[in-house]
Amino acid sequence: MTSHTTPHLLPPRAAEGRCEPLGAHVRDGGVNFAVFSAHAERIELCVFDASGARELRRYALHGPDDGVFHGFLPRVGAGLVYGLRAHGPYLPDEGHRFNPHKLLLDPYAREIVGRFHWAAEHHGYELGHPAGTRSFDTRDNALSALKARVAAPDSPAPGLASAPRIAASQVVLYEVHVKGFSQQLAGTPAALRGTYAALAHPAAIAHFKALGVTTLSLLPVQFHLDEPALAARQMHNYWGYNTLGFFCPDPRFACNPSDPAAAKDEFRHMVATLHAHGLEVVLDVVFNHTPEGNEAGPTISLRGLDNTAWYRAVPGDASRCENLTGCGNTVRVAHPRVTQFVLDALRYWVHDM
Repeated sequence: MTSHTTPHLLPPRAAEGRCEPLGAHVRDGGVNFAVFSAHAERIELCVFDASGARELRRYALHGPDDGVFHGFLPRVGAGLVYGLRAHGPYLPDEGHRFNPHKLLLDPYAREIVGRFHWAAEHHGYELGHPAGTRSFDTRDNALSALKARVAAPDSPAPGLASAPRIAASQVVLYEVHVKGFSQQLAGTPAALRGTYAALAHPAAIAHFKALGVTTLSLLPVQFHLDEPALAARQMHNYWGYNTLGFFCPDPRFACNPSDPAAAKDEFRHMVATLHAHGLEVVLDVVFNHTPEGNEAGPTISLRGLDNTAWYRAVPGDASRCENLTGCGNTVRVAHPRVTQFVLDALRYWVHDM
């Protein structure tokens, strides 16, 4: 079912949902939402029009049950655009940075819509305030925030059954940057250069075969953000090691970057085609940090949902992020729900993509 969201079709309140699976999933004639937060007092689901510009309705999710807030909306489906708001303590010295004025991206989002621009309103504190990161910002960031879009139910990845099983001793691995690889590859149509489709083009496959390659190792292909310093100089993070959408292929490498569903289909077709020609595909994935940076960074997803559960703090100072990565923050993968998140994402890329 594809959702063409209009206010009069939306229910007045969310019914109780299921706690698993996490994220938004089409089922039983509607969509189930499940969001983890160990310390939130309340989580709201905000539904937007297809453009993401106008909020249509806001729902209080039920729970928490075992740390999961949940809700079910009947008579809606794929294409529904939404964001989250988390209510809870704003106690930076204890690591809690809940701010319901900030619309948050669902970490389990399968599709992401909007164009992100770094702006002061994405921070949970007031930039330039004498209290620094202990201040509280009341500006709403919804208009410029990235939003999730409910994805259609996935069939098993078309290339899963045909995935080669090459013995480790026989692997010839070729590291590939999706955009860079095909820029000057002879025989690649100009319209495909720099895309997932280009990697599946006969010219690319012939090139890999001529080299004797058995396995492609793709540099990061998950949805990522450019760092603020780069964005301010109108530059981009070419390599992609700044993941925000852990379940989404980066639209910059798609033939139609404005359609996340089309980007996903293009990625799946690429993998299936490479598998059909005997080529393995492995991914370089980044789970050790996120674009939210250190404690002075923005509140756009995990920080706002539960900073202390998702990120490691400096021992003895919960107000500061432990920076073991050199990127400002360190994801707390030892937390059971964060471990689950990593495994869920890995499983999704193998079985669904």
